[in-house]
Amino acid sequence: MGKKREKNNSKVQDQNMADAFQYEISLQLQQGNEIGYDKPSVDLEIDEEAFEEPSSVTEDGKKVSMEIKGSKCKGLVEFRCRVEDSILENYLLGKPGSEISPAESAKAIEQLKEIKLWGVPLLPSKGHEGTDIVLLKFLKAKDYKVQEAFEMLRRTLKWRKEFKADGIVDENLGLDFDNLAYLESRDKEGHPLFYNMYGALKDKQTQYKILESEEMRKRFLRWRVQHMEKAIQELEFEAGGTNSVVQIIDLKQSPGPITKKLHSVFRKSWKLLQDHYPELIHQNIIINVPLWFYISHVFSSRMKAQRKNSRVVIARPGKVTSTLLKFISPENLPVEYGGFKRENDNEFSPKDKVLMVKVKANSTEHIQILTPKVGVTVIWDVTIIGSWDISYKEEFIPDDEGSYRVLIQNEKDRKKGGGVRNSFYISEPGKIIISIGNLLLKKKNVLYRYKTKPTVPMYARAINK
Repeated sequence: MGKKREKNNSKVQDQNMADAFQYEISLQLQQGNEIGYDKPSVDLEIDEEAFEEPSSVTEDGKKVSMEIKGSKCKGLVEFRCRVEDSILENYLLGKPGSEISPAESAKAIEQLKEIKLWGVPLLPSKGHEGTDIVLLKFLKAKDYKVQEAFEMLRRTLKWRKEFKADGIVDENLGLDFDNLAYLESRDKEGHPLFYNMYGALKDKQTQYKILESEEMRKRFLRWRVQHMEKAIQELEFEAGGTNSVVQIIDLKQSPGPITKKLHSVFRKSWKLLQDHYPELIHQNIIINVPLWFYISHVFSSRMKAQRKNSRVVIARPGKVTSTLLKFISPENLPVEYGGFKRENDNEFSPKDKVLMVKVKANSTEHIQILTPKVGVTVIWDVTIIGSWDISYKEEFIPDDEGSYRVLIQNEKDRKKGGGVRNSFYISEPGKIIISIGNLLLKKKNVLYRYKTKPTVPMYARAINK
């Protein structure tokens, strides 16, 4: 009876997590999925002589031809005119009161001329190359409907002023939630990678920190915005630059039960990011997805529509490494996800070349590292794409047949992943052989890299002392 209750509770908890998580993703993707790219919107007459019609806009390093998409170009020109007019007429942040004096109005206009969003000037006539990129994000979010995009921009600027978002990056919030979210490296196209670790919410102490009081809940929202602003600082609103981030959402060990208070806090943060940070998420990659989530959502019509938009990529636990490596180079992928990036790594850098060897089904391949020089240490990294299920052996074979072989490491049935790093001091010429036996009936891809560095043996150091 107890087991049945436990099972039923688990199902309810899983569904609660699924509902909460689906809400977050739907908010983040609502803008992209609702855009009807064939429907132009014209809300007011524009003076096409006031601004030169842009021939192209560079977005995420790719030029979007505005000549081909004439209606969108017209919408952008119209939006630029609206923003310019609202600044010069002093109504960008709302219509001023009738009691305002001409001197006060002139001062307000001068201040508005210098207004920026995400470090980019908003006054189109300043000619900053990032202005069109920023405005285009609001247009896309509102299906190129100029009036709606303008209202969204206006609300965002008002909110930033009230929330004091411009200085939030340097604000000391006194919160330690680095286990919940962090920025780490970039993908192959240069987008900053923003990791969200939902497993950290399983910790009751972390939940308590968030929900302890109304003040703590407000500070958590500020922390969430602060992290988004830090991510934005990594963007380049310029020709050839990347101006959106890739968000990686890790559901490993994510909790099933979410309390109403915690759900409410997360709803507020997700809604806030949707309302005031449009089109800044280039892609969502959801990894370590539990089976219940996968079945419930991947095959639903809603999720299928999202997947067609290529804004969401889903990976089950066994496919995490192979999925992430489609978007992130191995030297920039953290070691816990099957890559080579380690915190404070003094041995390798992203410039060190990564090689690949294919191991056929039920066969063994050998990686050979020649070591003709003595007095050096050879360091190597090895990782398997996908599940390990391999035999793994490292040995040093000297060139002199009279010398002994050295078995460095030997695992006949290695199943744990995470990558291997090892090293060996070369005291005589020879070679290091890394043997990888594939125990499965399908091929495996193995990534590896190595380097040598001069080394003084320990016994030599002792003598010199």
